[in-house]
Amino acid sequence: KRDDLIHPFISGNKWRKLKYNLEEAYKLNKKHLVSFGGAYSNHILALACAGAKFGFTTTGFIRGDHVSNEMLTMCKIFGMHLTFVDREIYKDKIKLYNQFFQLNDDSYFIDEGGAGKLAEMGCRGIIKELNKHYNYIFCAAGTGTTAAGIINELSNQNLQTKVNIVSVLKGYNLLSADINQLLETSYNYTVLHDYHFGGYAKTKPELIELIKYFASHTGILTDPVYTGKTLFAILDQVKTGEIEAGSNILMIHTGGVFGILGMLEKFK
Repeated sequence: KRDDLIHPFISGNKWRKLKYNLEEAYKLNKKHLVSFGGAYSNHILALACAGAKFGFTTTGFIRGDHVSNEMLTMCKIFGMHLTFVDREIYKDKIKLYNQFFQLNDDSYFIDEGGAGKLAEMGCRGIIKELNKHYNYIFCAAGTGTTAAGIINELSNQNLQTKVNIVSVLKGYNLLSADINQLLETSYNYTVLHDYHFGGYAKTKPELIELIKYFASHTGILTDPVYTGKTLFAILDQVKTGEIEAGSNILMIHTGGVFGILGMLEKFK
């Protein structure tokens, strides 16, 4: 499902996660969107563009030392103010937000990656837009918000689709708990923990080669952080027989291909 085609910069689940957050900000008469991310955060880029498009000013708290790269330059072009913060201080985002914006009635807090209930509701649209049934749905997960939206809508429609969530974090066994916090009813889904390739934003040569092969044969670009790992998981599950022959499989392309900019050296 080509959610990467929704918008050039507010693409995929980034658009869906921001949708109801922006509506809420409008409702509360907020003018300034504030969020958090790393130096190559697709969420931060999407927020910068969405702010420019829909009439908000924006601030992005960037984790770590002051750096300059293509992604952050694009954020600045869209008018975002960037504030770099120490990694330890960054961990307490509510405290960080309050330190700078507690007295600012115009500001609106959006969690890292857009995570939260409003974002989950937006991600339900992924399933609402489908016009056929699939045996399997595969989707990458960091916070689990997109996965929760998918599962909630499948449950609402009483669909018995097998959902495989590809965790991009190494050893993060709380992902299921994060997803379950956002679920309205119980649903039998599977978290795949063996396709992180060393951890968040980590890669291995076989992943890079698959991304290159797939792009050169289909014209569809995936990224090494999320969608490339999802694609690899699908092919591996087919190869090992975990997926029954003749199954209809849907991969959710969650966009965010600009994340590849931080890893171009690996593709040379």
